[in-house]
Amino acid sequence: MPLPTPASTTQAAASIAPRIGGSTGPTLSLYRLLEPEVLADPYPLYRQLREEDPVHWDPFLHAWVVTRYSDVMQVLSTFSADRTPTPKQLSAMGLGDLTPIAQVMVQQMLFMDAPAHTRLRGLCAEAFTPHRVEALRSHIQEIANRLLDKVQAAGRMEVIADFAAPLPAIVTAEMLGVPTSDHQQLKAWSADFAEMLGNFQHNPNRVMRVRRSLEEMLEYFRSTISDLRKKPRPGLINSLLTAEVKGDRLSDEEVIANSILTMVGGQETTTNLIGNGIVTLLRNPDEAERLRRDPSIIGVAVEELLRYESPSQYTGRLAPEDIEIGGKKISKRQAVLAVMGAANRDPERFPDPDRLDLTRKDNRHVAFGWAAHFCFGAPLARIEGQIAFATVLERLHDMRLESGPLVWRENLGLRGLTALPVSFSPQ
Repeated sequence: MPLPTPASTTQAAASIAPRIGGSTGPTLSLYRLLEPEVLADPYPLYRQLREEDPVHWDPFLHAWVVTRYSDVMQVLSTFSADRTPTPKQLSAMGLGDLTPIAQVMVQQMLFMDAPAHTRLRGLCAEAFTPHRVEALRSHIQEIANRLLDKVQAAGRMEVIADFAAPLPAIVTAEMLGVPTSDHQQLKAWSADFAEMLGNFQHNPNRVMRVRRSLEEMLEYFRSTISDLRKKPRPGLINSLLTAEVKGDRLSDEEVIANSILTMVGGQETTTNLIGNGIVTLLRNPDEAERLRRDPSIIGVAVEELLRYESPSQYTGRLAPEDIEIGGKKISKRQAVLAVMGAANRDPERFPDPDRLDLTRKDNRHVAFGWAAHFCFGAPLARIEGQIAFATVLERLHDMRLESGPLVWRENLGLRGLTALPVSFSPQ
């Protein structure tokens, strides 16, 4: 699933300053997602942007914000993903503390255009082909059942901590080829690194924490590579180490950088998919019962849950040249934020978009991105979502939200809950 990214560090530096609260601040800025009530339900803000200014210059984010489906598709298909600044540029902007993080990010395919992106993606995507992932279905089902076995008799669980976080963490560890006993540590590192990809610029005090986590990750993956050279075992890391295309092989730094990217992408967005999907089903009990009675619709149901509450809300790009979109002139190399969460609720593309319809036809959403940077982990995320929702509905009867407000992650790019306590009939 596509991870959100700041469109540029120029955007990041510009967006540290303002703080929005109450009625102050720009009405249309995505910065309003820092207001708890907007973060809880961003779709009215997206609707206002689409209707009033669908190609909007946001001075607080120092970027164009694009919200219509057709425009988002154009940006995802044709704009540049090569947007990570050099250490020299970071120092010039007073952001030298980010240099070690940037040195990793510039080697990640998420921040590359062809041909460098094509080279890395081809090597990594081999581990996530639909055929290979489908072979994991029964094993993922075993993991899901094992997690629910621990809570079923109690009649309650905290969905994120007990299920939505550990399920993809365990699966991702196995895909990478590292011990599954490390999955809690991998999850903690992943959550920290996601701050860089989602909205570190609004939490600048977290930069040092992210740096510490990165140093620990680098040491962990270097040690893993050393072990694999002595005693190879299956997994993505070993595949990247041994892959060769026309005599070209990846450096250890490239292997580590893209292992980190895969680890974060495989956990953060899938955790959000499961958590967002379960709270959506609880808020739409008729649709949940429809799925419970007819599990055969699980495939299309997951696509609708992805559309309805997209785990990744936006991604950044740079204009490849001077271009006009929606009557607005965007200059070459200006930052553009393609808001997938808004595009997936565009009534021009999805009839009655704010209604959950688990059998929606022609559901060509952009939750996984589009074009060259379409999420190569999509087959795995889809299967994890299918298994998670079907298993929860089958095993946990009379499930209901426990009292108290839901708290959403303070992250403009990654939409997910910090916790989701539920009760059900114990068995």
